[in-house]
Amino acid sequence: MEASSKPTNEILHSYDTLPYDQDFDLMISDAKFTADTRTDFYDRSLTSRKYALVGVACSSIFGCSCIIASIVILAVYGVSGVATTNTALDFTLQVLKEILPIIVTLCTESIGFIHGISLRSALASESRLRFNTNLRLLTAARGWYNPNGALLNGISAVLLIISYSSASLVICFDFSVANWGLQPAIAGVPLLILGVAILLQVMIALSAMRAVKILTWSSSPFDLTAALVHHTQLTPDTLRCMRCVSDLDTYGGPTKPREVQPSAWHAHPSIRKVVISLWVIVAACAGWAALIMYIWDKWPISHPTANALTSQTWSFSPHSQSNFIVYDAPGVNLGTWAVLFVSMAVFQGPLTLGLHCSELIANVIRDERQWRCATGRKGLRTATNPVKTIVTHPICLVLFLAKPFLHWMFGQSFTISNPVYEGTLLVKGPWVFMFTAQIWNLCFALFIFACFFTFVALRRPRGPQPAAYGHVQTLANLVDEWSLVMWWGHKKDGIPYCHAGTSDHPLPDVKMDCVYAGSGAESRVPFS
Repeated sequence: MEASSKPTNEILHSYDTLPYDQDFDLMISDAKFTADTRTDFYDRSLTSRKYALVGVACSSIFGCSCIIASIVILAVYGVSGVATTNTALDFTLQVLKEILPIIVTLCTESIGFIHGISLRSALASESRLRFNTNLRLLTAARGWYNPNGALLNGISAVLLIISYSSASLVICFDFSVANWGLQPAIAGVPLLILGVAILLQVMIALSAMRAVKILTWSSSPFDLTAALVHHTQLTPDTLRCMRCVSDLDTYGGPTKPREVQPSAWHAHPSIRKVVISLWVIVAACAGWAALIMYIWDKWPISHPTANALTSQTWSFSPHSQSNFIVYDAPGVNLGTWAVLFVSMAVFQGPLTLGLHCSELIANVIRDERQWRCATGRKGLRTATNPVKTIVTHPICLVLFLAKPFLHWMFGQSFTISNPVYEGTLLVKGPWVFMFTAQIWNLCFALFIFACFFTFVALRRPRGPQPAAYGHVQTLANLVDEWSLVMWWGHKKDGIPYCHAGTSDHPLPDVKMDCVYAGSGAESRVPFS
């Protein structure tokens, strides 16, 4: 039989013809189909690995640059580590203060991608992987010293908080009597800690990558499911071709199609915790703003020159007429910086972890939307591009933009200024400002963010296609034939049960009044 010239995206791969003996390294995406030649079964997505390693390399360079620059600043300016600038550099440093959270986000996202893929593979090797997307820092593999274990995951969470906290402290504005905040400065100690935190996260992620065999670098739940099935780490269940993820705990017999599918809130147990945590953060931010207003009213010494919070003094960014409270740190030394870091982490830590946990909602909805393309005109494309995913999926794009924006808003609310008089740093120590209007602005932004993700989590998809939300066992049950482009629908009439599944060509809609149980179902099986 002559080899066909058709590409693999037109070829049908069936579970009962899986090439279990094929060499893992020979699975290349441009394989051609012949009757005698083994074919590619899933995409290892080596391009995603290249993107991730480039991102980690850039993160390492950024971390090393921060460390080198901080050492120079500390060597020149001492423990206080504050490098004042001339007027010509003011605009540059102000821009840097705005974009530094974006740089930290890009670094941590690149590092987090490798760490998340490694954790997913580690859980799969332990037969504990349930969903394509997991809470990266709050889900651990077995073993305390495992790079994907609980200990290093906890350290990674602390380092993530420190990264954003350091970014908020690096650029501070020197306060002078004549000019308010017109002379930015670079603080050496926070810059050093930022560089160290980034490099430590890189080391943990690379260690996690080397500690486990990664079956696929693809973020697609379909490549992951196919890889698990191919390596016999996952076995499809029969009679569940119309069962969604929320039916896992019920008897998986024949059933009729549903008109409305369950929401992510009901399908994924961790999503409920994430949504609740977001609203707790909103309430905590409102409490913080109320506490600042109470302190301002009861202790005038905390605001020697501040104005009352009114519609006239309310603004998006702080200015000389803003309402605030201020306290000064006791001197300029390492102990002072430690206190400032702890204070910053206490306030900014919940925001950092809340945004990290929101990735679960965004990625789970992304996986479900990809699956539901199988009933569309163009079908479902199993391969994904990690960079393109951020842009093409609105929820992922919203989260990606919200991370640096909300951290920047936090920086507007919680500001550290070094008191300078005629170019001399006062020994009394940095001043810590908490701006009331900006805290309320942050609270409103978090309220909108929480409303959006709550709505997304509670939204129920319509249509008879069973919801999976990236649950690998459910996808293995629903997908019975694999190709690079798939459609889902009615495949076979039967008495008393019909069969629904996937194919490399468009399929008719399922019949709402029929009972589906999968191919080979016996008539003695009851339905629910």
